[in-house]
Amino acid sequence: VQLQASGGGLVQAGGSLRLSCAASGRSFRGYNMGWFRQAPGKEREFVSAISWSSGNTYYADSVKGRFTISRDNAKNTVYLQMNSLKPEDTAVYYCAAKPAVRGSPYHSEYDYWGQGTQVTVSS
Repeated sequence: VQLQASGGGLVQAGGSLRLSCAASGRSFRGYNMGWFRQAPGKEREFVSAISWSSGNTYYADSVKGRFTISRDNAKNTVYLQMNSLKPEDTAVYYCAAKPAVRGSPYHSEYDYWGQGTQVTVSS
C-alpha cells in the first residue's frame, strides 16, 4: 500500500491550498482515509477524515467551515481543500488509511501513512 501526499506549499494568510493523497496497492472500500498534521514541537493532530465507502466526513473543530475533504473513487485519491488558511495551520500534513472497523476516524491509530507535505501559511 502506498499513500502519496502532495499539494503543500507556501501561502499567505487567507489563501487556499488543495492537498491530494493518491492511494494505491489495494481496494480502500471499507476504509477511513484521514488527514493529520504536525507542527514543529507539537504532537500530531487529527484534521479530517472521510469514509471511502459512505462518504461520511469528519473534521477537527479548528478546521470546520474552512477545510473540505473529498474523494475521487475513479482516481483512488482523497483531497483536502483548505480555505481561509491561518498561520496556525502551518504544519506537515499527512494522509493515512485504516479499516473503518478499527475504530474512530479521529484517532491516529492508522495502518498506513503517506510521507507528508509541508504547508506554510505566512501572516
